[in-house]
Amino acid sequence: MSLHATKHRRWSKFLSAAFATVCLLALLSCLAALVLLLWQVLSHGIDWLSWDFIRDLPSRFPAKAGIRTALAGSLWLMGLTTIISVPIGMGAAIYLEEYAANNRMRTIVQTNIANLAGVPSIVYGILGLGLFVRFMALERSILAGALTLSLVVLPIIILASQEALRAVPPSIRHASFALGATKWQTIWHQVLPASLPGMMTGIILAMSRALGEAAPLLAIGAVAYVPFVPSSLSDEFTALPIQIFNWSARPQEDFHSVAAAGIIVLLLVLICLNAVAVFVRYRTSKQIRW
Repeated sequence: MSLHATKHRRWSKFLSAAFATVCLLALLSCLAALVLLLWQVLSHGIDWLSWDFIRDLPSRFPAKAGIRTALAGSLWLMGLTTIISVPIGMGAAIYLEEYAANNRMRTIVQTNIANLAGVPSIVYGILGLGLFVRFMALERSILAGALTLSLVVLPIIILASQEALRAVPPSIRHASFALGATKWQTIWHQVLPASLPGMMTGIILAMSRALGEAAPLLAIGAVAYVPFVPSSLSDEFTALPIQIFNWSARPQEDFHSVAAAGIIVLLLVLICLNAVAVFVRYRTSKQIRW
């Protein structure tokens, strides 16, 4: 081996080790920031967390402030957003991947969906304000909020579902067709079950984003104080991010601790919703045998 080849090999090993070190430092930096954030939240809010805090309504006094209406509003929003966006997103992905012809129109639609996934959520809030609140006269209702959040997460669900469909081996489709199955039977009984775990991953990420969104809800006029628990789709609402933002903006130091307690509740709701989705994904993946 020549001297030049030896130096090149050593230089390649050095670059490889340096790149691995940089990646490790980036990972440790993210973990350190996450641990620091969680520590700050837990240290300030854990003492304020109680069943009374979850059951009580918002108040001007920190000791009496509760998160009941915001928690109920977030659960309403997540349920409606899931019902609206998941079937539409999965259906759009199936059509684009399995039925749509590979032509210029499909390319344009695909490009627009990819661009929409990176649009700031406040833009969707302005669209929801003009379309749902004013044009459709839904006012500042839970339904208007859920439809707006559905616009936010739809591109994410479509793209993730498309990637999951592409990951299904073509041999599964060919085998199904060889046995005489129609295209619909192949998609419903073979392709969709095989791609469901990947789709659930995208849905988890999309719903996690929707749960933490405040900007589009503020844009459509969601209020920070609601003295009652919503009971219908036309009721006014608030949500956990809006309530936390409202408490954080208060000058009283105790309200900052109450906001930290609200963040803990938001994290617990997010973990519970993700746990359900992960369980469904795990059960479906165990039933698949390629």
